[in-house]
Amino acid sequence: MGLFLDQFGTSFGLSQDGSMYMYFIALFGAIAAAIAIERIYYIVVRSNVNADKFMAEIRKLVAGGNMERAIELCEKGKLKALPFVVLRGLKRANESETLDFRAIQNAVDEGTLEVIPKLKERTNYLSMLANVATLTGLMGTIYGLILSFAAVAAPGIPESEKSKLLASGISTAMNTTIFGLMVAIPTLIVYTYIANRTSKIIDEMDEHLVKLINLITGNR
Repeated sequence: MGLFLDQFGTSFGLSQDGSMYMYFIALFGAIAAAIAIERIYYIVVRSNVNADKFMAEIRKLVAGGNMERAIELCEKGKLKALPFVVLRGLKRANESETLDFRAIQNAVDEGTLEVIPKLKERTNYLSMLANVATLTGLMGTIYGLILSFAAVAAPGIPESEKSKLLASGISTAMNTTIFGLMVAIPTLIVYTYIANRTSKIIDEMDEHLVKLINLITGNR
């Protein structure tokens, strides 16, 4: 049995139990975990802000003509997405002696174009890694089935040995499949969560920035 599997495994350059596939899946899982931790920190902790509360305070200050105080408030939170973009618009409005709607809009657009790529950076890799982990598990499944069929068809091997080889091949197929799914499913869940949080931040930016520009232009 050992000689047969050694020869068959060597022909594919792989281990008999499909562990090579599991090593790759584990590597994909480790990379996905590192990306997920970094993205969750960046999206949920660093870039997120209570948009309604923050913008209510900003609108109150702008409506009261206290533009400098609004700018100071944005400066304190400029590492977060929404305050960063709002700061661009307020500074441009404060620097302009005459109202220039287009200049304010351009400043806001420039800030948005800086922020959005950073919010979306590396997130799509999670989806890719989940798919690759699943496909790698499928490759292990096929490899295990090849072992099983080869064992059944091999001449000169007792029936009792064939049964053991068949069971070993099926075990390899199932192990690689479930391991790939164990990595892929959590990765897809995290990817969906991060993508939704990112979309929420971008939607909040779009909503509140339009309201802010209308408020600024209405007060000047």
